[in-house]
Parts: sequence; C-alpha cells; structure tokens
Amino acid sequence: MKVFNTMTRRKEELVPLVPGEYRIYVCGPTVYNFVHIGNARPVVVFDTLRRYLEYQGNKVLFVSNITDIDDKIIAKANAEGVPMQEISQRYEAEFLKDYEGLNALPPTARPHATDHIEEILSIIADILAKGHGYVARNGDVYFRVKSFAEYGKLSHHDLNELESGNRALRSQMDDDLKEDPADFAVWKAAKPGEPYWESPYGKGRPGWHIECSAMARKHLGNTIDIHAGGEDLIFPHHENEIAQSECANGCTFARYWMHNGFLNIDNHKMSKSANNFFTVRELSEAYGYEPIRYFLLTGQYRGPLNYTADLIGACKASLERLYTCRDNLDFALQNAHGTEETLIGSSEEARKKFCAAMDDDLNTPDALAALFDFVRDINTLSPAASPAALQTAAKVFDELANVLGILYNRKKEEVPADIAALVSERAEAKKAKDWPRADAIRAELTQKGWQVEDTPKGPKVSRIK
Repeated sequence: MKVFNTMTRRKEELVPLVPGEYRIYVCGPTVYNFVHIGNARPVVVFDTLRRYLEYQGNKVLFVSNITDIDDKIIAKANAEGVPMQEISQRYEAEFLKDYEGLNALPPTARPHATDHIEEILSIIADILAKGHGYVARNGDVYFRVKSFAEYGKLSHHDLNELESGNRALRSQMDDDLKEDPADFAVWKAAKPGEPYWESPYGKGRPGWHIECSAMARKHLGNTIDIHAGGEDLIFPHHENEIAQSECANGCTFARYWMHNGFLNIDNHKMSKSANNFFTVRELSEAYGYEPIRYFLLTGQYRGPLNYTADLIGACKASLERLYTCRDNLDFALQNAHGTEETLIGSSEEARKKFCAAMDDDLNTPDALAALFDFVRDINTLSPAASPAALQTAAKVFDELANVLGILYNRKKEEVPADIAALVSERAEAKKAKDWPRADAIRAELTQKGWQVEDTPKGPKVSRIK
C-alpha cells in the first residue's frame, strides 16, 4: 500500500516498523460542543484506513485521544457556571454517540489528557533536562523552538519567516515571558478560577500540543508508524508535537503523516457567521448516520470535499442500491438452482479492483466504484449462478462493504406467517389465472406494509421502505 506522506510530500510505500503491526495515532476532539460535519471526516477516513489494514491481516494499535482540558472548555464552563468536567463529560458522551453512529471501530485506547498529567510532566522534564525548554518567571514552561533545527519540516515553514511574522508579538507580550515569540507553552501557570494540577513549576495545566506527545508515547512508544488528523492540525499542532517528542525522546516521532482535507458547504468554507455550520447530530437526524459516512468516502481524503443537500440525498440512494443488491443475493441463495460459476470470477475481480484502489493512497472513490461494478455483475449473473458462486459473491460483497464501514444497518427481517400465507395464496391464484384475486392479495399486502416481486425463482417479498 502507498500513502501520501505529508512530511515528504509524496506517495510512499507504507512499511511498518514491526512487520504486520501498525501503530497509529489520530488526534481526537476537544470536547466542548457537538462535533461538526468537518470533524467527522478524520473519524471516517482513518477508521477506514484501520479497517483496510486489518482486512489485509495486520494488527493495528489505534489510539485516538480526548482533549478534556482546554481554553474553550474552560470558557464554556465559566459561561454556564459549571465545573469544567461537567462540560467535557457531557460533550464527550455526545461525541461518542456520533462516533458509534458513524460505525467507527472503538480505538485500542482512547486516552484523556487529564488522566495523563504524570506522563505530561515526565515529558516536560525530559525537554527541560535536554535544554529544549525553560521555566518563565510566572511558572509557564515554554519549548525553545530554535533549539530544534528541524522545526518546520512537516509544514515546510521556514523558521525565519515564522519569526518575522511573529515579530509584532514581542511588543504585545504582557510580561515578555518568552525568550522568543515563536516559543510555545507546554505548561501554563494557573489563572484565578481555572482548574490546575500541582507541578515542580507551580500550579498549572498542560498546553494542548504536549498532551498528544505524552499520550502517544505512553500508549504507542517513542516512534509510531502513522500520525493522522485534519490538515488544519499540520501547523502548529503537529509541527509542535514533532519538536517536543523528538527532542524529548531523541528519535523520529512518526514515520508517516497523513492529513485529510477540508470540508466545504455548498462550495463555501463552513462557518457559523455564514450560517452554513452543520453538526453531525443535525445531519444524522435529517438523513441518518450512514449516508454521512458514505458521503465522506466519496472524495479522495486528501482533497477538499463539498457538501450539499443534493449530494447527501444521492448518497442515501446509493446505499439503498447496495442494500437491495445484498438482499437480492440472499433471495438468490435461498432459491439457488443454477450451475454457472462465472460469478466466482467476478467476485475475485471485484476484490482485486477494490484492493488496488485502497492500495493507492486509500482511494475510496475508486473502491466504491469497484463495489458498484460488482453490483452490476451480481444483478446480471446471479439468476443462473450456482449456490457456491452466490456464496462467494455474498462473502466478498460483505468483506468489501465492511472495509468501508457501510451496510451496517442491514437486518434480515423474517416474513410473518400471515404475510407468507398471503404470498402463497397469491401464487396459487396466479397459477389458476385468477387475476382479480391475485391483484386483491397484492393490494392487501401493500396495505400491511409489504411488497411482492415476481421473479424467475418465485415471488420475492419485502417490507415497503
């Protein structure tokens, strides 16, 4: 498999540090509100990456954190007059509801920043001991950016340009606490009314960037295979993570960096001021979660993706087509009496095309196209297919859908005895050419919420959607 590495700006063969095992860290949410549709993109994209790596027989250690201490959480808590933990726990629960609704697999670990204060203080101590940080007069602890010669290697920013852009900050700093405007806080001295923890530098709380460095080291080790997240995190968050981690650990932090692109609304940047800001919860209540997941797979993950109501409606229709095909496979299996094996070859070809797409930098649009080509073959070949061929097709179909994390709402509904009796009675009426009675039974079935379709293999009955 090849993936685009943000660090090198090219596609590279994805080779894990330990053969057959991938260590992946994906930046999770800051829990102070409902997540918006853009937040769902990294959830779906990197869950799909994990699913594909596991489908290929690999072990995946997948860590995605919860940022439960942050300026925004504190501000929300102060505005509502409640403890910070009440805000973070409330919106973490809402995030998990959306996460599960999108059919994202539970991570191997979901660490919380506030549960890792000891690990955060440990990595800060390593940074200070190696001369890459300093304690300011007020108890803030800063990372000394110029001490890391490779700073800017992920975002490809030149430190001199950054310094020029930050020169104005020097005069704006309240107490001139920093040695350099580019330096950033890894520990913040407590302000009145803020939550805090004891530290060697006084009461305070961690900076945002250091949290991920500490949690990644704790759960995945000093060097991980893939670090992922939205492209908005490249700078400064991921750039600062690299600087902290590599200075503290003395080795490469992440071997591959993967970032998903932005999501626009009707070709405009999503913002509350433009009145085009949608949460995942709002869209799920209108369309369901599965069309959202499907929509987020329709674009190449690195590029921008444009949301419109028409597109999400088309995604819902596409899912219906996939569900119908899978139901048709079940019906064909129940009534199989053919001998043709061609569908086995089509199944193998579908798997091959699907994997080729996924191996090309997680090309989910082409993977979906391969799945729909397979649908066409199933619809064409299943009437004459042998039971073995149909079983193979069903197995491959389910495998590919599962890699994409779709068709998870499929429930096989048993046909009630009274409905089955009416279907049989209608078949007998048709056999006797009693068309009025057959039509009357069809009308009765419709009234009861069921539809019947006449096929070469007999009547197919299903609930009206």
